[in-house]
Amino acid sequence: MTQDPPEGRVARRQRRNREALIQAARVIMSEKGVDGATMLEIAEAADVGAGTVYNYFKSKDELAIAVLEEMMHDLAQRIERVTDTFDDPAQVYAYGVRTVLENATQDVRWRQLLNRSEVIADATFRRMGPFAIRDMQTATAAGRFHVQDAALVWRLATHAIVGVSLAITTGQLSPTVIDETVVRLLCMTGIGEEGARELAARPRPALGPELAD
Repeated sequence: MTQDPPEGRVARRQRRNREALIQAARVIMSEKGVDGATMLEIAEAADVGAGTVYNYFKSKDELAIAVLEEMMHDLAQRIERVTDTFDDPAQVYAYGVRTVLENATQDVRWRQLLNRSEVIADATFRRMGPFAIRDMQTATAAGRFHVQDAALVWRLATHAIVGVSLAITTGQLSPTVIDETVVRLLCMTGIGEEGARELAARPRPALGPELAD
């Protein structure tokens, strides 16, 4: 089997700079929000030259999306730590869907980027998809869901999640619609409305803290 060539010094430095910028932005944007953070303070916190930052990210929005993608992957792992204790595979997907909705509407780093709906929906599909698609397939194999194309269902779900979250954060919808949204998303798995409502109403263990960098 052919091995990947070893990473060169320049490539290693570029990777480290990019990772440092993302981690610095994640901390600062958590404290100040996307709008309140500046590229200069992010560069300083990452120990990267102020002008150098634009070699990696063309704009603050692009950097914020990179931060959000890392958060999405971390969130999927945090969800997995909780749902690994569940006996019902359908409950695993239900917990994940609701948790993503709640984060999208409550976390300032998500809220301030929701107006870029297509970009955020695509990021959610890519970064959380491996987990969500696997969970739907597992529940289908167990006879709880009836999904023929889990990737398609998840793609539809991500657009619905982002659209509803944007409407909530802009005051067009009440946060109370999250419950009904979860039910509707679960119905897309073929479980039926009664089963979807029962799943959506189950008690939910608390989500653990963000993973350490």
